[in-house]
Amino acid sequence: MKFVLYFGNRGFMPAELIAGARADMIKAVTDAGYEYLAMDENATRYGAVETREEGRLYHDWLKSHEGEYDGVILCMPIFIDENGAAAALQDANVPILMQAYPDEIGKMDFAHRRDAFCGKFSVTDVFYQYKIPFTVMKPHVVHPLSEAFRQNLDDFAAICRVVKGMRRFNLGCIGARTTAFKTVRFDEVTLQRYGINVESFDLSELVFKVGQKKDDDKAVLAKVKRLESYTDFSHVPEKNKLTLAKISVVIDEYIEEYKLDAITLRCWNEMETILRVCPCVLISELNDRGIVCSCEIDLCSAITMRAMNLASGKPTACLDWNNNYGEDENKVILFHCGPVAQSLMAGKGTVTEHKMFAKGDPGSGWGSNEGRIAAFDMTFSNCFTENGKLKVYASEARFTGEPIEKEFFGCGGVAEIPDLQNKLLRLARGGFKHHTTVGVGHMKEVLEEAFATYLGYDIVSIEE
Repeated sequence: MKFVLYFGNRGFMPAELIAGARADMIKAVTDAGYEYLAMDENATRYGAVETREEGRLYHDWLKSHEGEYDGVILCMPIFIDENGAAAALQDANVPILMQAYPDEIGKMDFAHRRDAFCGKFSVTDVFYQYKIPFTVMKPHVVHPLSEAFRQNLDDFAAICRVVKGMRRFNLGCIGARTTAFKTVRFDEVTLQRYGINVESFDLSELVFKVGQKKDDDKAVLAKVKRLESYTDFSHVPEKNKLTLAKISVVIDEYIEEYKLDAITLRCWNEMETILRVCPCVLISELNDRGIVCSCEIDLCSAITMRAMNLASGKPTACLDWNNNYGEDENKVILFHCGPVAQSLMAGKGTVTEHKMFAKGDPGSGWGSNEGRIAAFDMTFSNCFTENGKLKVYASEARFTGEPIEKEFFGCGGVAEIPDLQNKLLRLARGGFKHHTTVGVGHMKEVLEEAFATYLGYDIVSIEE
């Protein structure tokens, strides 16, 4: 991540505080592991901006570096001039973090008093008038070298990753929606308005391409080794293992040819009846590779999975709201047949024959990666399209790691969700599906900031 640094000024305030702020902010950004760009400090007084003319100078300098940076940090060492800031950043087209210095007790004389607490409102008000989107965080004023600002910086970096990765990306849809699942319908034209380009592929083409692959193809053999090292494949018949490897190679070819950033897959029942495999483990492996993939052609789930993957840098999963957990009204078993990334599981998974398919058609469902979801703090989110809008919710909870009986097939985990029953009511009344997506860590505020402030999604609250 690379941040552009902006320093504001105002003539009658203590200008000598600007030089110290420049040193502080550069240290804060580089100590956190990020890169930075800053206008030459000799371009203006201390390299800061006060007047509209200086703002235009900064604007043109920023334009010359377009595409090199992911976000702007607007530093207010003092009560800065808001007009110069608006002129400088009105075309930044990236997230802007508002940072204002705190005053210190004992340094409230005219030579040291900053008044940035008040000045921050002046800047945010003018940016609101100009319709320049910006990010504000708690606390209202914060020193760049404090732990609080380090957390702000990491959260802002996550916001920037989500915004950059979601503004324009390609989502591959392999197969048509399963007829029985109207719950996963979506509006492709609406998604295009949000920069989400959907590339659709007929599943029959995938089946044909798999049939053209030879058992001794180098890519197929390499994929077999990859799958065998990924999870426990010891129970899978050799023929089914080869078929799974071929499907994975074909999916990789789609990703490469069409530059897909995420995919959703029609996972039943043609793969089982025609190819005699279940692709759960392939979805698991894709997500662990950093390629977001949802199952059951739930394309909207792939959208929130990608957002959380960008925010956290870790795999995500699409799961069913599946079972109550005894009589605890704040706990639920979240489950899917076996597409959960191995790194999100409590132990190494075991690839089995999918029990639902095996019941009526033995030998047709090899590929379900069974196990249990590990204990971790998590965020859950999902979205849908309606009347030209993309509507999304996000909330936070945790997987507890509590036991689920071994007879429970697939990959599940116990989630403890505060006020779960009321959240379920709001999900049902809000038109959300039987799936949710989960990511590692608490990201609700990061996601909502990226979604609402910069991407234009409609936020639906399921909180109290």
